[in-house]
Amino acid sequence: MEVIIAALIAGAAAATKDVVGNAIKDSYTGLKTLIQRKFKDDALGKAMVEAKPEEIKQTEGLLKNKMAEAGVDKDSEIVKLAEEVLKTLQKEDEEGLATGKYGIKVQGDIKGIVGDISGGEIHQTIN
Repeated sequence: MEVIIAALIAGAAAATKDVVGNAIKDSYTGLKTLIQRKFKDDALGKAMVEAKPEEIKQTEGLLKNKMAEAGVDKDSEIVKLAEEVLKTLQKEDEEGLATGKYGIKVQGDIKGIVGDISGGEIHQTIN
């Protein structure tokens, strides 16, 4: 169940970015479609799958219950596709680091940087 939830959250977050490849968008869309089929007459379950990443996190307990009731976690095709979504996201992150897609140039006496940095340059001078 954790893999499916993680894939939904990560896929939803990635799908909102312009730089995400079609492989991620396609596998994430496929995952959502398969899960929604399990929620045949459950409008709330379907809506929860379409939610924003932060909303999925907030309602994670309820979503897990609904998925268990619908047998989502027992569907090997859904589990396999969730794993594929996560692997595809990880692969893209690794490729981005290797190609310099993500880069940070830090100069000066820096004690630490906290946060999620995507794109751009950071120049910091501390006196």
